Amino acid sequence: MNNKTTRQLAIKKLVTSQKIHSQTELLNMLKKEGFDLTQATLSRDLKTLKIAKIPDGETKYFYSVSNHTVADNEKKGIRGNLLVDGFKSISFSKNIAVIKTIPGYASSIAAVLDNDDPYEILGTVAGDDIIIIVMKENVTQNDLKNRLILIMPKLRDKLNY
Repeated sequence: MNNKTTRQLAIKKLVTSQKIHSQTELLNMLKKEGFDLTQATLSRDLKTLKIAKIPDGETKYFYSVSNHTVADNEKKGIRGNLLVDGFKSISFSKNIAVIKTIPGYASSIAAVLDNDDPYEILGTVAGDDIIIIVMKENVTQNDLKNRLILIMPKLRDKLNY
């Protein structure tokens, strides 16, 4: 459970669902969820996720996903989420994932994945209705599924996650 992608999903969920005013507060929330991490790791995750403090009234600040990131993610998300309709299934064999799509969708979905440049993926090969994904060493099936959901949020429903 304590892998990078799952942890970052948890951070994003916490930050978007409530006002968190400090890293200490966020660290404590993450520890309650079963994540054991340092302040330095949390700082790197916040930077990766483009989460920053914004003003809340007169003197307080809280963490929020930056507007620039939201706009970028909406553009990418709209494109990726439209492509989710073409997703049929995903299967695994060791460090290889095979995504089956409706004919004509594979190359577009692979392009969205490649443009995001996720840590978990070494590379993709797309045909007309199939994508082969080579995962990095020690990346689990759940790691990849979580990353796919970060890239294409509507995929959560199709993965029964």
